[in-house]
This record gives sequence, C-alpha cells and structure tokens, in this order.
Amino acid sequence: QVQLVESGGGLVQAGGSLRLSCAASGRTFSNYPMCWFRQAPGKEREFVATINWSGGSTYYADSVKGRFTISRDNPKNLVYLQMNSLKPEDTAVYYCGAGKTRYVQVRTTQHVGSWGQGTQVTVSS
Repeated sequence: QVQLVESGGGLVQAGGSLRLSCAASGRTFSNYPMCWFRQAPGKEREFVATINWSGGSTYYADSVKGRFTISRDNPKNLVYLQMNSLKPEDTAVYYCGAGKTRYVQVRTTQHVGSWGQGTQVTVSS
C-alpha cells in the first residue's frame, strides 16, 4: 500500500494557474503509474490525467488537454499537476492516485489502488 498526501489547492481567478503536488510513501513509488482525478459537488469522481511509471508517457482527459500537465519526480516520490488557464468548471476536490499495477493504463477509479485525501481547487469567475 502507498500513502499519498496532496497539497497546493486553493482559490484562484479564472485564467489563473495552480500547481498541485502529491507526496508518496510506502511501496516503491517508481514502480507504479500515478494519476489525478477530481470530484465536483454532486458529481462522480472523474479522470483528469495519468503518467506511467517512468514518466515517459502521459494521458489527459479532453477537458484539460492543453491546459494541464502531469509530471513526476521519482527520486523524490512526488507527482505534480500544473494547471493553467483555469476555468470555473475546473472547481472540484482533486485526488492523487496510484495505479493498481505497474502497467495498468489508468482511466477509471477501478484502475486506482490508493488515494490521497484530496485538495480543494476553487476557480472564481
């Protein structure tokens, strides 16, 4: 099991930027894909972005493609989500997750083995 702790959320105006961080501990961080999901009030948790175990491959939801960038620092056990050109519809609790296996292509919550506690991102119009 891996323990995940997110940070970096907050309140930002539309068009602004935020960078979320996720610190991992426990099982070998570099062996697993990492991801970000988000959940708005009254909605299901939705996929945002994922990065494979080496950092060489990324995949994004269409709604954030071109605006968000996921990255990881394996020696430091950190994963990041750089969010630019933020919109009010990006408002949600953002969750960091670790894939269940090394080669799983994370697209849904069923592919995630561990979750952080979440960090709130609020974008005002």
